[in-house]
Amino acid sequence: MRDPGVDMTTTTRGAASSSHDDARSATLRAGDGARADRPAARLWDRAVSAAWRPVPWRRLRRRTAAVLAILLVSVSFGLMTASADANLGPHAARYEVTLDHLVTVDLGPLGTLVLDSPAPLTLGARVTVQEIPREMTEVRTVSTIDELAQDLDRYVQLFSAPEGTLQTVVRALLTDAVQRALGAALVLGAVVVAVRAALGPARRTELAAAARDRAPLLVAAAALPIVLTLSTTAAGTVLPGRPSPGPPSAVFDGTALEGAVITGRLAGVLDTYGSQVVAAYRQNEDFYDRAAAGVREDWERQRALESSVRAAREGAGIDPGPTAEDTVAAVVVADLHCNVGMARVIRAAVEEAGAEIVLNAGDTTMNGTAVETYCITAFAQGTPPGVTTVVAGGNHDSEVVAAHARSLGWTVLEGQVVDVAGVRVLGDADVRTTRVGEGTRQVGSESIGDAAARLADVACADTEVDLLLVHDPRMGQVALQRGCVPAVVAGHYHRRVGPEREVGGVRYVNSSTAGAVSGRPTVGPLNGVAEMTVLRFSRETGEIVDHRVVRVQPDGSVTVGFALRWPGPLPPAPEPLDPRAPR
Repeated sequence: MRDPGVDMTTTTRGAASSSHDDARSATLRAGDGARADRPAARLWDRAVSAAWRPVPWRRLRRRTAAVLAILLVSVSFGLMTASADANLGPHAARYEVTLDHLVTVDLGPLGTLVLDSPAPLTLGARVTVQEIPREMTEVRTVSTIDELAQDLDRYVQLFSAPEGTLQTVVRALLTDAVQRALGAALVLGAVVVAVRAALGPARRTELAAAARDRAPLLVAAAALPIVLTLSTTAAGTVLPGRPSPGPPSAVFDGTALEGAVITGRLAGVLDTYGSQVVAAYRQNEDFYDRAAAGVREDWERQRALESSVRAAREGAGIDPGPTAEDTVAAVVVADLHCNVGMARVIRAAVEEAGAEIVLNAGDTTMNGTAVETYCITAFAQGTPPGVTTVVAGGNHDSEVVAAHARSLGWTVLEGQVVDVAGVRVLGDADVRTTRVGEGTRQVGSESIGDAAARLADVACADTEVDLLLVHDPRMGQVALQRGCVPAVVAGHYHRRVGPEREVGGVRYVNSSTAGAVSGRPTVGPLNGVAEMTVLRFSRETGEIVDHRVVRVQPDGSVTVGFALRWPGPLPPAPEPLDPRAPR
């Protein structure tokens, strides 16, 4: 008899479905033995199972929130506690992040210099000025106020290119912040994992259920120590007793420090002597602005003149020579010695020449110290976008300088051949280094002669080098004599030599682009003639087509020379006649 509470149709269908599932399961079990020996099949089964597994959204949200909280705390900690060692003018300095939106330069007993921070939000910086590094000073002791004026030039450098110092400091602070944030994230992550493991699954489930009812209170309780920790950490870097706003010093009007408030004894010192620094800065700015404008003006005059000559040659049926489209232009600089004022003049020459390359023959700094890396930054910032700087370090540079140049995108030659805009350049740094008071000394075991032979071997093995770029001309002599490079370009002599023809190729020495004169500073208005050379290479063959010299005089006047044909090598000497041969 049928039970009225049971639907026989549903029961029958359920039984049929169950029988079907049992049969399917039996079939799968029968096939398990066959699939056991098929790793690909087992991998597929696991992937299908994982795809159909329900996503634990609640657990995913909790873990995401935990990760974001750790990242927030770690990044905040890293940013607010970052510090870096850099320079301020001739001084070493310690930079620390603060939250008072001020840049406070702490000069110890002298007082402070305070100005608004250019950083976003409330971020600022405290700069603790330290001593002038020993390697930046002469061996003799400074004993008079007049002798202290030698440091004036380095303050002028700071004012002339504050962006160089700023970029160096920002990079160092960001690097330190990232390292601190990663360390904090690792520590916090390890703590979370350790606590989670100690509680165990059952206790975690129990606590999670209880936490759901008190979520707002728990969030506030968790956020409070975090906020207090970050505030305490940041407060450690903020100057106590923020100076009351006062009238800004008129000494810095028209400079990068305009609007600065000066406190303590420093105010009186700067009122008396600061005007000398600012006057020198303004004189320096005016000189190099006029020099850069002079390059552009005289280049325009020279361009119009050469255009007329070209048209006349074409009219007379004479080959007018290669066009700009047929050549690659490169501006040669050498012995800049931290004269950052020349950066804008070099930029003008590069732009007017349509150059794709800057060939730097070394001695970009004075002593190769970390304090001087801002000079590299200033020259890099003065280079137009898309132009590649290739540098062969000089005896006044160092590996510290080379590393900083690489970080800014310069191509640093280290005995290898590089291809830049189709021009193949070989070169290497000088084997010596210079420290004030110590003289020039060899860095390693390799002498100039050894380096010259090594570069010659590389050039002869490559067979397609277009240019050998070195600081000391002697490092290119062997390759030139062996006929393995068509041209050697160098610096070091602080005077122009060549182009000199030899049997193997042509040697050219560029004069100092800083107007360097022995015993005189290379900052401020020029003490000697500063020179740059524009080389044009054939795009087809890589050979140098012509060269042009740009000269800046100590009075600020500029001369852009004609493009002169580049000479070829001397023909080989004829074989001596055999006196026994019949005449």
